[in-house]
Amino acid sequence: MMDVADQQKSNAAVAREIVDAVAVPSALLGDGRILAANDALCRLGSRSPSALLGMSLLDLVDESTRAPLHAAILTCSEHGEVPPVVSGSVMTPDGGLRPVEIHARQVCFDDRVQVVVTCVDLSDVMHVQSSLLGMTEMLSQIIDGASVASLVIDQYHRVTHWNTACERMTGIKRNEVLGSREGWKAFYPEQRPLLADMIVDGVDEATMRSFYGGQMHRSSIIAGGVEVEAFFPQFGTSGKWLFFTAAPLYDARGAVIGAIETLQDVTARRTSEDELLRHRNELEELVRQRSAELAATARDLELFIANSPIGVAYAKKGVIQRVNPAMADMFGYAASDMAGLPARATYLTEEDFANFESYVIPRFKKGEPIHLEMWMRRADGHPIWVQVDAYVANSAAPGLGTWWMMQDRSDIRDAQAQLQERINQLDAMNHQLEEAQNQLLQQDKMASIGQLAAGVAHEINNPIGFVSSNLNSLRQYVTGLLDLSEACDAAVAAPGDATAAAALTKKREEVEIEFLREDLPLLLDECAEGLGRVKKIVQDLKDFSRVDHSDWQEADLNVGLESTLNVVRHEVKYKAEVVKKLAPLPPVLCLAAQLNQVFMNLIVNAAHAIVDKGTITLLSGVEQDWVWVQVEDTGCGMSAEVQRRIFEPFFTTKDVGKGTGLGMSLSFSIVQKHGGTIQVRSTVGEGTAIRVWLPVAGPVAQGKDTIPPVWEHEHEHTV
Repeated sequence: MMDVADQQKSNAAVAREIVDAVAVPSALLGDGRILAANDALCRLGSRSPSALLGMSLLDLVDESTRAPLHAAILTCSEHGEVPPVVSGSVMTPDGGLRPVEIHARQVCFDDRVQVVVTCVDLSDVMHVQSSLLGMTEMLSQIIDGASVASLVIDQYHRVTHWNTACERMTGIKRNEVLGSREGWKAFYPEQRPLLADMIVDGVDEATMRSFYGGQMHRSSIIAGGVEVEAFFPQFGTSGKWLFFTAAPLYDARGAVIGAIETLQDVTARRTSEDELLRHRNELEELVRQRSAELAATARDLELFIANSPIGVAYAKKGVIQRVNPAMADMFGYAASDMAGLPARATYLTEEDFANFESYVIPRFKKGEPIHLEMWMRRADGHPIWVQVDAYVANSAAPGLGTWWMMQDRSDIRDAQAQLQERINQLDAMNHQLEEAQNQLLQQDKMASIGQLAAGVAHEINNPIGFVSSNLNSLRQYVTGLLDLSEACDAAVAAPGDATAAAALTKKREEVEIEFLREDLPLLLDECAEGLGRVKKIVQDLKDFSRVDHSDWQEADLNVGLESTLNVVRHEVKYKAEVVKKLAPLPPVLCLAAQLNQVFMNLIVNAAHAIVDKGTITLLSGVEQDWVWVQVEDTGCGMSAEVQRRIFEPFFTTKDVGKGTGLGMSLSFSIVQKHGGTIQVRSTVGEGTAIRVWLPVAGPVAQGKDTIPPVWEHEHEHTV
């Protein structure tokens, strides 16, 4: 007989064998711990049999599964009842979760209550379900997100899909039609089957054509599909053309479970086709009209060439093929005689013909036209000067021939020669005028120098006079000092001689040595001052004439104005008080000596315009790229008539013999040469203001149409 311990061991082995025999993951529990586990459970939990033995089943599942699983085990082990199925997850050592359904049943071995637990692995089922759901969702997204309007109906004609593009096209939201059989309302005013409805019903082609006529076609791409293009007047403001296709949807067994219909707005294409057809008809009409016009143009061109006053010829391979009457007349031939004539017969010499060919043939090969003038020969041998224009008839095939247009320009050439001779004469005359102008400029300068000579001489004579007077005084002082020196020498030679000492004392009294000590430095200072004034006058004369700067150079106009004022001071100081308001000026590229002559004329004229006593104001400034110098006076002013004539040569308002009438004319020429202008503002009885504008960079840098800034005074006269 087997004892109790052996019996228990035998029962445990049987229990393990039973667990191992179960195909699904299984375990035998005692007091909630695993007593035996089959290989399927080991694979499910990714653990070895030894690792599972003795483990609490609750440690094998995730946190959310433990509470319902514990309750199920208690229900089964303590009450013997069949607990409900527990849905949860088995947790692998790496944290992975495997979805399962856990079943528990009570078993008894040797009067001991144990629990058998089986697990149904739901991983594959859930994977398939999620894949199917994902596929369904993806297909829905593909349909809903497609740019082509699409709708889907099932086998019961209920709308299952109505994508966003279909909403935009029809104006009907998907929630208004999904699940209904009223998709037709988007397209037709009365109920009628859609193309998709006919596909689901499997209607024959004749029935379909009863609805769509010849607009329906079987699809060449989709098996069982149908294509239709029709006009729907209710879409948009003026209706739309829609191209729609319908195709059946099959299940796995090949049975039709629905249909999909797609719609495309082809209004633009249909409009383009209609427009293209209209344009084609118009083009055909235009071609007909143009053909008629070209025929008429060809006739007109023939008449034009025949009646053209310009010679026209067509030549091929060096032989004249045809000419118009003007060409034949130009060369002294009859038109019939010139046709067939070698082209070389119209050239003066064979050398001219060879040179001409070497020039034109390379250009004709490139399809380039030629334009030139040359000597050619008439039938009587007389040379004529001809303007030649020629081009190849077809640039792609230069050998087809060339067209020539010629015009006898012998008379024009003679006229050009005469014109060139006249131009040469004018150039010579201009040169003479320029020399005459330079002579006038020099004459005016000499007249100005003559006018100023007396004043400059007076200005120099004043300091020279008192220097000369002081030199006479110095001579007397030096004579006395020399006599005093001799008396000193005599006294030094006879130290004890009372007579010599008395003579020295007497000589000191005669010389007035104390007076000389005071007066002699004063005389020397006065002489130095006088000589300085002479030096200043000479320097001002040099600056005024600018004899060492006769070329274009940069100069400060304020310096020139100051030196000119000093030169003409004798003309001014008895007539007017001079007020200077000179602003700093940038260096100006100019002929400084000529501008100084302009300033002299303006200052002297201002002084002459003042009858008794007045004021002359000198001003200067800079605006943008221009500088200006202005001379104002409080003299008698000028009338409008005088202002219009002040720049005329030899015009003067001075008495006879007191003016050359060239000053302002030459001043205008000088300013014009510098690219500047002169502006005049004058009022009779009040005075005159004359402003000279000059470009800082010189005349070359100024544009042809460049003008100085506006002189912001009324009534100015710009010249």
